Amino acid sequence: LLPNLSLTDFIMVEKQKHSNQSLKNTLAKLLPKRLIEVLQALGQIPECPLKQLNHPQVEALHNTLHQWQVQPNGTEGYRTAEVTLGGVDTHEISSKTMESLKVSGLYFIGEVMDVTGWLGGYNFQWAWSSAAACAENLP
Repeated sequence: LLPNLSLTDFIMVEKQKHSNQSLKNTLAKLLPKRLIEVLQALGQIPECPLKQLNHPQVEALHNTLHQWQVQPNGTEGYRTAEVTLGGVDTHEISSKTMESLKVSGLYFIGEVMDVTGWLGGYNFQWAWSSAAACAENLP
């Protein structure tokens, strides 16, 4: 999250300007409040005013947000799988590596991309093929 922002610098500037403001409200300038609330409930973001944040907490917050990973909690399986429209524009990725042309090191595969086809397993084939192309070209 927030790849083009130094979260540490942002927090330090906000801490000087608004030391009594909650971390939640400060981060809400950058991220959806609901996401912040969930991360707080999971214990990944402290619930405190900026003035109470120490350097190790700011560093941990930086790592939490800049290295955040989505952890799916399950799947509906093949029974309900369908093709959908929309997603990442194929003109914005390398067709050989699946890497974003805009953000180095960011890859897109499968149905997150704007690729559609007939029903009958074509979407699975695209998902597997794009994943294979991506995996073969990872650094």
